[in-house]
Amino acid sequence: RKKRVESEGDAAKRWADKWGFLKTPLEELIGDEKKEDAKPKIQLPDHLQVRPVTPVEKYIKVLPSPPVPKTTQGFIGWRSGVPGLALEHDYQIQSCKG
Repeated sequence: RKKRVESEGDAAKRWADKWGFLKTPLEELIGDEKKEDAKPKIQLPDHLQVRPVTPVEKYIKVLPSPPVPKTTQGFIGWRSGVPGLALEHDYQIQSCKG
């Protein structure tokens, strides 16, 4: 036990030599760093500029639904059964068998 206490005392004495830099205030450390100049903005050519977002309403049209069915069995396909409300537009299933 005595050796452990002595080694802790020695470590406490040597701490400032090894780790004293950790006690330096943050403002002092940051003050030494060079501040980089802000880079000037470069005007991009027209073909590289980001286009504005097209609103969803322009290319997705949601029509009003038919009245809600009175039975739970009527819920199956009640919206997709109407051709105007189908999720797949101009879509044909093609069989690989010809």
